[in-house]
Amino acid sequence: MVAAWLGFLDSLIAVALVLAGLVGAYFSLAAPYMAFQFFLFGLLFGVLGLIIGVVGLLLTRRPQYEAAHRRAVIASYLGAMLTALLVYLALGAKGYPAINDITTNFDNPPEFVHAVSLPGNRGRNLTYDKAKYAERQQQGYGMLEPLKLPLDPDQAFKEVSTMASEMHGWTITSEDPKTRTLEGIAITPLFHFRDDFVIQVRPAASGSVVEMRSKSRDGVGDVGANYKRINAFFASLSAAGVPH
Repeated sequence: MVAAWLGFLDSLIAVALVLAGLVGAYFSLAAPYMAFQFFLFGLLFGVLGLIIGVVGLLLTRRPQYEAAHRRAVIASYLGAMLTALLVYLALGAKGYPAINDITTNFDNPPEFVHAVSLPGNRGRNLTYDKAKYAERQQQGYGMLEPLKLPLDPDQAFKEVSTMASEMHGWTITSEDPKTRTLEGIAITPLFHFRDDFVIQVRPAASGSVVEMRSKSRDGVGDVGANYKRINAFFASLSAAGVPH
């Protein structure tokens, strides 16, 4: 039956697209956002394969359609697995605001200096847009406070620099002891998205404060990646025994 064979073909295309997205991203054969689109289209094809596969199952219940029925079963199973993965990812992304630029300071955020010269950022405006992002961040995450340290700024910057260099998936691209600022790139594990971050240590009335900003290069949302990155870094500083 046509439905069974069509569902089978659709499910194979879906699996191929999903694998192409994952392999393309992991081995840097495609740009991260393009690889993610392949992956997403594969999942959507999986939903279509599930629907057509179920129709094929209903139309091939008679013994004379045994070969087509097997194809419909395969289409339904593959489609169901990909549909379940799509639902899981959709539920995981639910509730996160459409924002991909997070900072600990709305009024005086750390600004990117070196990052604008990197190949992936040329032509992009990396200036923080308070009107666009601040309210969304507050609504989605609440206040994200800078980290207070009872260390003088120079000593605090040394601790921050050491910890940043040890963070998994981070590459430090610029370090300026005079302004106590460092910049870097964080690469996400699965699709290898590249997010830029900047950390600055500033003098405080008692000790110093660590301000941080993390911004994605792709998409309009980040499923909380930048917010989690800042929190994870501050937590790592605390876990390393840096007083705060």
